[in-house]
Amino acid sequence: MAAETILTVRDLKISFDTPDGAVEAVKGIYLDVKSGETLAVVGESGSGKSQTMMGIMGLLSKNGRATGSASYRGKELIGLPMKELNTVRGAKITMIFQEPMTSLDPLYTIGRQIAEPIVYHRGGSFAQAKARALELLELVGIPEPARRINSYPHELSGGQRQRVMIAMALANEPDILIADEPTTALDVTIQAQILDLLKSLQQKFGMAVVLITHDLGIVRHFASRVAVMRRGEVVETGMTADIFERPQADYTKMLLAAEPSGRKASPPDDAPIILEGRNVCVDYRIGGGLFKSAAGSFRAVDDITLRLRQGQTIGIVGESGSGKSTLGRALLKLLPASGHIRFEKTDISDFGRSAMRPLRQEMQLVFQDPYGSLSPRQTVGEIITEGLYVHEPQLSRADRDRRAIEALKEVGLDPAARNRYPHEFSGGQRQRIAIARAIILKPKVVILDEPTSALDRSVQGQVIELLRGLQKAHDLSYIFISHDLSVIKAMSDYVIVMKNGKIVEEGDTDIIFHAPKEAYTKTLMNAAFAA
Repeated sequence: MAAETILTVRDLKISFDTPDGAVEAVKGIYLDVKSGETLAVVGESGSGKSQTMMGIMGLLSKNGRATGSASYRGKELIGLPMKELNTVRGAKITMIFQEPMTSLDPLYTIGRQIAEPIVYHRGGSFAQAKARALELLELVGIPEPARRINSYPHELSGGQRQRVMIAMALANEPDILIADEPTTALDVTIQAQILDLLKSLQQKFGMAVVLITHDLGIVRHFASRVAVMRRGEVVETGMTADIFERPQADYTKMLLAAEPSGRKASPPDDAPIILEGRNVCVDYRIGGGLFKSAAGSFRAVDDITLRLRQGQTIGIVGESGSGKSTLGRALLKLLPASGHIRFEKTDISDFGRSAMRPLRQEMQLVFQDPYGSLSPRQTVGEIITEGLYVHEPQLSRADRDRRAIEALKEVGLDPAARNRYPHEFSGGQRQRIAIARAIILKPKVVILDEPTSALDRSVQGQVIELLRGLQKAHDLSYIFISHDLSVIKAMSDYVIVMKNGKIVEEGDTDIIFHAPKEAYTKTLMNAAFAA
C-alpha cells in the first residue's frame, strides 16, 4: 500500500522586504511529504531550506512573506489565521532547531518547557503535564530523568539539550517532525546517537521526518527520499539511492563531489621539530568563591606529549570536553600549563605575556567561528593588518595595504574586500579572512581550531584546498583540531585521538583510520563512517 501524502507544497514563494527592495528566498517550489517517510532537504547555506519550512509553519520574521500553497491533510496553512495555525504547529507539525541553547528558555527548567506545549494543546494542569514530560525525558534517553527534569538548559551538555528539544517536539505525538540541522554542532558519536534516536522514535510514532541538512553523509544513511535545493529552487528530487548513484543535476553532482578527499604526504623523518610539548598538563580551578570554602581542580589536559615537524599537519580528534582546544591554547601559551613547551630551539615553558609577544608573529591561531572573532566595527583591511602594527611597526600605511592585498589574493578573495565589513561576507569568506589575518604575519605554526565545522561541505572543500596550498607555499606546520574525521583524514599526516584530557591513540593517518587499535578510536570511526 502506497504511503499517504500528508503535506503538499505547491508554488511556494518566500520573500523578504529590505531597504534595497524585496529579496526572493524561495522561488516557487513543489514538495510532497508522505506519511512515515524521511525526506531530506539538502543544499548549501542560503539555498532556502530552512526558510521553506519556516514559511510553511508561519514562523517567518516580520519582513517575510509567503505565497503559494502548503496543505496539511487538506488544510491550507499559508495565510491561515494564527489561532488556527497554532492548532497544527506544535501538535501535528513540530520543529527541532539547529542550536538548542538559543531555542530553550534559560529561565525555565526543561520540565516546565516540555510541559508547556502539552498544556497548550491538550489542556490539564502543569503537574499532569510534568508526568508526561518525565516519560518523554526517559524516552529520549536523558540520564536520571527524575533529577534532570528540574535542570536548566545550561546544566546540560549539547547532546542532552538536543534530546530535550526532541522530547518537546514529540510531546503531542506529531504527524510531521521537521529537524533543522539537528546534529551540526555535535560530535560524531553524539550525532550517531541522536540520529539513531530519531529513527527509533519515528518508527514508534509512525511520523514523517523532514531533515534539513548540508551533511550528505547523514542523508545517505538516514533519508528515504531527497530534495536538492539551490538559490531558492528545487533542482532535483528522488529516492536517496538514485540521487547518490545517478544524480542528474550538475549542482547535485557538485555537492556529492565536495566530500573532503585526497591525502597529505608526511614530511621527511629528519624535518626539524618546530613545536614540542612534553608532559603538558592544564588544570582548572572549580568551586570555591567568596562564600564557598571548598574548591577543587579539574584536569583538562593530562600529561600530553607531542612533536610537530616543519611542514607537518597533526590532526587532533575527540569528543567535546576531550581537551583538544585546551591543548592547542596551552601550546601557544594562551593559558597556564605545566610541563615543557619548546618552539624551535627555545624553551618557552616559563615565558609570560611580554616574553611571548615577539613569538606571536610565528605562532598563530585560527578560531572555529570567524564571525565571533572578527570585529564588526573594523573593515577587513583593518582586521587583517592589525597584527602588523604590533609585529612590524616600521611598515608604512602603503606597505600594510600592499600586504593586505597580497594576503587576500592568497586566500582567494578580491582585494577590494578590504574596504568592507565582516557581516557583508558568507561564512566561508569570513573563514578566509580569518586565515588571511594569520598568514599575513608569515607564521611558522598555525593552530586551526575547528575551522570548517560550521561550513557547508562544498565550502569546506574549498577551505581545505586553500590550507593545503598555503602550507605547501610557505612550508607551514599545522595542528588541526576537529571532530569531523573526514576533514582530519584529508588534512593530516599524523593523528592524535584524545579522550578526557589524555591521548588514547596516535599514529600515521592511514594507520589510525584503517587499523585503529583502541576501542574508543574504533567507536569514533564507526560513528563517522557507518555504512
